[in-house]
Amino acid sequence: MNIKQFISTKAFIVHQNKVLILREADEYEDGYNAGTYEIPGGRVEPGEFFNDGLLREIKEEVGLTSITVGKPFFIGEYRPIVRDEQWQVVAIYFECSTDNNEIVLSKDHDGYEWIDPKTYEDYPLKSVSKKAFAEFIKNFKHK
Repeated sequence: MNIKQFISTKAFIVHQNKVLILREADEYEDGYNAGTYEIPGGRVEPGEFFNDGLLREIKEEVGLTSITVGKPFFIGEYRPIVRDEQWQVVAIYFECSTDNNEIVLSKDHDGYEWIDPKTYEDYPLKSVSKKAFAEFIKNFKHK
């Protein structure tokens, strides 16, 4: 079986001590688990810097442009089957911040929540996102 491999950047966007999560829509072409929540972000294009790719994905998915990208805090891997193809995605998670919570969703997502990071287990998150949240809350300091 031929496996497609991607590098992805993900943003734990913090606004007033809450973290943004997005619900995957049924219509999401590259989706594999509609109705579950995930962290904003996506694939880095060949030749693109991580921060540039992350900011592009945030703007495309939620319309936010006023983002400060911090340091990466977690690396995860997942292997979904998308359109009958096996993918391997290596995801790098960054803590980010914004002063704006006005979200404009792309067609790939049909809902969002700003959540207290300590309550992440109350949401149907994709498994790699759960692992990232567990790592995130170890060092999260309410601002």
